[in-house]
Amino acid sequence: MRLANKVALITGGGSGIGKASCLLFAREGAKVVVVDLKGADATADEIRASGGDARSFSADVSKAKDCEAMVKFAEEQFGALHVAFNNAGIFDAADESVTNTSEEVWDRVIDINLKGVFLGCKYEVPALLRAGGGSIINTASFVAIMGAAVPQIAYTASKGGVLAMTREIAVEFARQNIRANSLCPGPVETPLLAELLADPARRNRRLVHIPPGRFARAEEMANAALFLASDESSYVNATSFLVDGGITGAYITPE
Repeated sequence: MRLANKVALITGGGSGIGKASCLLFAREGAKVVVVDLKGADATADEIRASGGDARSFSADVSKAKDCEAMVKFAEEQFGALHVAFNNAGIFDAADESVTNTSEEVWDRVIDINLKGVFLGCKYEVPALLRAGGGSIINTASFVAIMGAAVPQIAYTASKGGVLAMTREIAVEFARQNIRANSLCPGPVETPLLAELLADPARRNRRLVHIPPGRFARAEEMANAALFLASDESSYVNATSFLVDGGITGAYITPE
C-alpha cells in the first residue's frame, strides 16, 4: 500500500476531487481525516464500510479557528499528520470579468480558495514538522498557468496565488523534510461543474479547448494527488503538477 502508516487530512472531502481522494488514499492504507462543511460524514462512513479508517470534521477553511481545530483533531485522533491535501474551493457563477465582478464575489472566492489554503498550511506545517516531515498538496488550476478562456477573474487570481504560495512554502521547509506541490487540474466532471455548465452552449465552449474532448474524472485527479502524497514523489517539490488533458500544451484544439 502506497500510504501505509500515514495520516492524511483532505479538505473538500465531501464531494468531487476531495471525496475521490479520500476514498483512494484510504484504499492505499492511509488513515484519513475528511474535512468539509457538507458530506464529510458520508465520505468517512463509506471509507469505514469498506474496511478503511477515517474520521470526519466540519470546518470552514476561511476561518483560522476551524483550520487550527481540524489539524488538532487529526493529531488527537491518529497521533500525527503526514499528508495535507488543501483541496477545498469554490467557483462563483457571478465571477466574471475584472470590470463587472463584485467586491463581494472577489472576497468570497479569495477567502476560500486562497486564504483557506494559507490557513491550512499555517497549521499543517507545524504538525508535519512534529511528525518528522510530510507532503502538502494544494489544489490550484490550469488557469493559474495560462488564464481562462471564459472570464473568471477571482477564481483565476486565487489559483495563481496558490501556485506562488506553495512554491514559497516548498522552498522554506525543504530541508525539514516537507514537500509542497500544487495540483493543477483541468476542468473536472463534478456536480458543481455540471450545474455551472448546464447550458449546452456554455459547456461546448469549454470542451472545444480540451484536446481529448472530455472533462476529467475526479478519480483521475485523485490518482495524481496520490502520487504527490506518496514516497514515490520524494524528490518532487515546488512543482505545478498539471493534469489537464493537454489544454496548456495546445494552441488550438483539433476538430
